[in-house]
Amino acid sequence: MNLIVARPEGLYCPPGDFYIDPWRPVESAIITHGHSDHSRAGHSRYLAHAQSAGILRSRLGEITLQTLPYGEAVTHNGVRISLHPAGHVLGSAQVRVEHGGEVWVASGDYKLEDDGTCQPFEPVPCHTFITESTFGLPIYRWPSQAELFADINQWWRTNAAAGRASVLFCYAFGKAQRILHRVDASIGPIVAHGAVEPLNRVYREAGVHLPATLTVAEVAAGAFGQALVLAPPSAQGTPWMRRFGFYSDGFASGWMLLRGTRRRRGVDRGFVMSDHADWPGLQRAIDGTGASRVFVTHGSVAVMVRWLQERGLDAQGFKTEYGDEDMADQAAAPVDQAATPTDHDQPVGAPQAAPAETSLRPSGGIAS
Repeated sequence: MNLIVARPEGLYCPPGDFYIDPWRPVESAIITHGHSDHSRAGHSRYLAHAQSAGILRSRLGEITLQTLPYGEAVTHNGVRISLHPAGHVLGSAQVRVEHGGEVWVASGDYKLEDDGTCQPFEPVPCHTFITESTFGLPIYRWPSQAELFADINQWWRTNAAAGRASVLFCYAFGKAQRILHRVDASIGPIVAHGAVEPLNRVYREAGVHLPATLTVAEVAAGAFGQALVLAPPSAQGTPWMRRFGFYSDGFASGWMLLRGTRRRRGVDRGFVMSDHADWPGLQRAIDGTGASRVFVTHGSVAVMVRWLQERGLDAQGFKTEYGDEDMADQAAAPVDQAATPTDHDQPVGAPQAAPAETSLRPSGGIAS
């Protein structure tokens, strides 16, 4: 039996009777991380890493949530479930599922470089690995963090010397906190958009060091000249931007590697920064699992599958409804994003086995 199959609701574990990051309401959901394409409202019970609790509750309200630390296992219906660091954002986790001598791992989203704001990625040995491939093309190779932040700091420093604000558009959950953690806060004050600051609080409560941030209301009118302003992409071109007067703007995303994307964004600077693995990172992660069978989701699926098959692995792709949070606010990147699944249960790479007709209703969460 396949331990994980693709159903219209999402990735489903038949023997355990639970879903991983389902995109339609289900009874029992394991959530890899708090980005909106992986953690949706409407599920009866949620299981996630303990550090995801604040994010999930701030986004989804009061939910029935069970949490686990990394590496601690729970068993239900004979299926052993554990969560392992994915290095994507705070609380992000790979889901390890073990049953009948088989081990499968669903990666969720991940990156390999340790950014200091979340537990770094750890390869989990398994027979079958379900991997993302958001940036699964050989052109995607990220600069080192030292290079990236040297560029951001120099841009900010130059703007501050000229008396103009530096407005940096970035995803509010994950990227904004990475930027805060590594920028040179001595250059000037840092202003956080209202969509960013609540997430900063969650990171600080988790023990991640972030420099002090201000809201726009806490900065005197006309005093933004030395400031770094962190804002979500949806703020671009809105009346909210007028208060900064003379400013320079930038955008932080892996898609900034593509000149066409930078041009369509219409910003002064593009900074190549992603919370997803680049092409070499995807290869290292897959190799690190030792898996002989790999299933590829969202992104450059066909290219990654072909590359894996040429290396002798049993590799196939399947469709999900996961997106890309880098462009969640305003789609602008030429990426093959999620398509709607088939109307029938579709196993990951094989004819569908009938799902187990079991119920999962322990108190306090999805596993016991």
